[in-house]
Amino acid sequence: MNWDWSAVSDFMPDFWKGLLVTLQILVIGSLISFALGLVWALLMRLPTRWVTWPVGVVTEFVRNTPLLVQLFFLYYVLPEWGLTFSALATGVFAIGLHYSTYTMQVYRAGIEAVPVGQWEAATALNLPLRRTWSAVILPQAVRRVVPALGNYVIAMLKDTPMLMAISVLEMLGHARLFSQEHFQFTEPLTVIGVAFIVISYLASLLLRALERRLAH
Repeated sequence: MNWDWSAVSDFMPDFWKGLLVTLQILVIGSLISFALGLVWALLMRLPTRWVTWPVGVVTEFVRNTPLLVQLFFLYYVLPEWGLTFSALATGVFAIGLHYSTYTMQVYRAGIEAVPVGQWEAATALNLPLRRTWSAVILPQAVRRVVPALGNYVIAMLKDTPMLMAISVLEMLGHARLFSQEHFQFTEPLTVIGVAFIVISYLASLLLRALERRLAH
């Protein structure tokens, strides 16, 4: 096997396009999973089964079915019901929805870890419910769960190649097309492998910095 640097050079324009799409999926998908996961967690704390039961059923169903099945359903079945979105938008929403069911559990653990005394203090001060959550409970809960949320960001990065199944050309998608066109597989696949390692490492550094900042 001979390493061909010219193949790497030829692949780089496609690589940058795929990298941009991968980062878009990761950033927007993470924001969706964090926001929607918090919504699920708060809804599950409501004192009515008319809310908690359907939320529990939906989140359990999403969490226990493969992401690939969800991608195919959203991309191929929803258009039959009149709901059509681009492949990228569908993929980003699917991966955000899928991981929101995991971040929900992280938020729930963080909320339950807040000392009872904090709830009692908020009640003693006669704080409104919204103020109790926004100023007392959630800041402490989020501070506790940043490391776990960071793990899911990295896991989400590793799942971005699944979107290739619905024709989203992220890094692996571009590498596959390049390999098929030029019959050179080693160089493009090695480049994206290294890219995944570097992005994961940089993401872990950023999350550690955020964790240290929130600890103060």
